[in-house]
Amino acid sequence: MTDRGVAIRLVACAKTFADGTRAVEPIDLEIHAGETVAVLGPSGCGKTTTLRLIAGLESPDAGGRVLFGGADVTGIPIERRNVGMVFQTYALFPNMTVAENVAYGLTVRRLDSASLRERVEEMLAMMQIGELRHRRIDQLSGGQKQRVALARALAIRPRALLLDEPLTALDAKLREGLRVEIDALLRRLGMTTVYVTHDQAEAMALGDRIVVMSHGRVAQIGRPRDIYFAPANRFVADFVGTMNSLRGVIRDGTIEVKGGRIPWRRGGSGEIEVLFRPESVTLVEPGNGPLTGRVLSSFFLGDRTRVAVEGIGSTPLIVETGAAREFQPGDNVHLSVDPEALLVLDR
Repeated sequence: MTDRGVAIRLVACAKTFADGTRAVEPIDLEIHAGETVAVLGPSGCGKTTTLRLIAGLESPDAGGRVLFGGADVTGIPIERRNVGMVFQTYALFPNMTVAENVAYGLTVRRLDSASLRERVEEMLAMMQIGELRHRRIDQLSGGQKQRVALARALAIRPRALLLDEPLTALDAKLREGLRVEIDALLRRLGMTTVYVTHDQAEAMALGDRIVVMSHGRVAQIGRPRDIYFAPANRFVADFVGTMNSLRGVIRDGTIEVKGGRIPWRRGGSGEIEVLFRPESVTLVEPGNGPLTGRVLSSFFLGDRTRVAVEGIGSTPLIVETGAAREFQPGDNVHLSVDPEALLVLDR
């Protein structure tokens, strides 16, 4: 399978349901051929509805258009768009074996018997589930079901692969392992892929670009690094990763806060709120840091320790450190914040 898939465009696509609920505001989105786009957002933000508009399972409101490779497919149903879909529930047929599930889309398309068998074997081998070909679906683990669902979606050689929260039902360790496998598979196939998730780590790991959605609108589109380090607004900053907030007053080239001062090189005066990531804060020796606070709590995470520090702002700051030192509630700590990492964003 070497086809790089198809470019996809949504033009002014909105979706209003029969009861008047506006699930998606007009959205314009271009997905390049062979690109993996992760659609990220909280429950109810419109991300699954957007995926269903691409698939042809929903029709956009009047004036909206869906284009595959420049061809308008707005009025074409899913079975004629040649897309592969993997659902959160997998939607496998319990009365069929693994091989029969993988073959289902090919059977519907009336592929000849020899080609069908060859394609099924190719997919079973690709997903490393050849030994499961005769098993029933209820005899499979969650990870095995996921592989079967992917094999079935890819067997039809789709122009685009659409995945809706495909790893949500799995435990954390299995989810991380399958995330690595899916990433390697998509890179190898070079297939146009739209991956819907509420999991920031999945979106960061898998997406060439991320579409962050909020209340039916696109909040930001960008590469994972852009989304993380240069969020477009407060929603994106708060939703993607952990973000610290400090309110203070600009005075004499610094921002004065409850627990000390932060260097500020951008001018201005008066009150200000700045945001910054935990990794932009450094724990330093006493006397070497401009901020002083107290440990509220700490969590040892193996490769790092996450420390909540109070007394510097109105809310605790989150600091991550790789230091082997143990922290106890009430310990005094001294911090330094990278002034280049400070963000000022609208809500």
